[in-house]
Amino acid sequence: MPRWWPGLLRLVVMLVIVWMVAAYFLLPIAWRLLTRHHPAVEGMPRITVTRNGIPGDPLNVALVGTEEEVVAAMLAAGWLPADPLTLRSSVRIAADTVLKRSYDTAPVSNLYVWGRKQDLAFQQPVGRDPRRRHHVRFWKSEEVDENHRPLWAGAATFDTKVGFSRTTGQITHHIDANVDAERDKLLGDLQHADMINQVDWLNGFHEKRKGRNGGGDPWHTDGRVPVILLVPDRGESRVVSALRSCTYNFCGASG
Repeated sequence: MPRWWPGLLRLVVMLVIVWMVAAYFLLPIAWRLLTRHHPAVEGMPRITVTRNGIPGDPLNVALVGTEEEVVAAMLAAGWLPADPLTLRSSVRIAADTVLKRSYDTAPVSNLYVWGRKQDLAFQQPVGRDPRRRHHVRFWKSEEVDENHRPLWAGAATFDTKVGFSRTTGQITHHIDANVDAERDKLLGDLQHADMINQVDWLNGFHEKRKGRNGGGDPWHTDGRVPVILLVPDRGESRVVSALRSCTYNFCGASG
């Protein structure tokens, strides 16, 4: 056997090992990282708009799941469905704001993504003051992933007070400028409720890191958006449907 043969054999073995690690471990992981984002992410807008076409709140969170899974996750995380924006709910929130009475399912104003108003809206009250609350709107994408689950583009903000819009003069809620804090709170609530399977961060989603919403309120962000894959339906569909139907139709809302 030539003297160089052991060295060549070791080199061949090392090359085979490198190939196996790359082909069966590193490259599949890299491919999953590149392709695991939901197809709707590519066409996901960055900013909501008002009914008049004025730029609104920035989109800063996304959920992946069925409507039942989204509602179940938000309820488990302690967020309540917001009542529809009607004359009745508008009069009530105005009265409760003046009288400083709690309204845990107060409506939110309409913002638009993909040419339509939000499909779902949730909130968390702060004390008994309806002027201050955590809230998020979600818009359902038309595209689904390989598991037939849609993406829900979300805009989460914190209302600090009620005042006049700086752009239209209308009465509106004013938001806290740090929209990342509200994004992180929602993510933390879902994690605490054990409703998340996976979180993929979209770095650089927002190239524009500062702006003003439709009410003229400033906002700023680090530009990142989490795409949150929710846990699959745990058989709560009937309960969730009943809760959602009751809330949206003011069951017990006057109590």
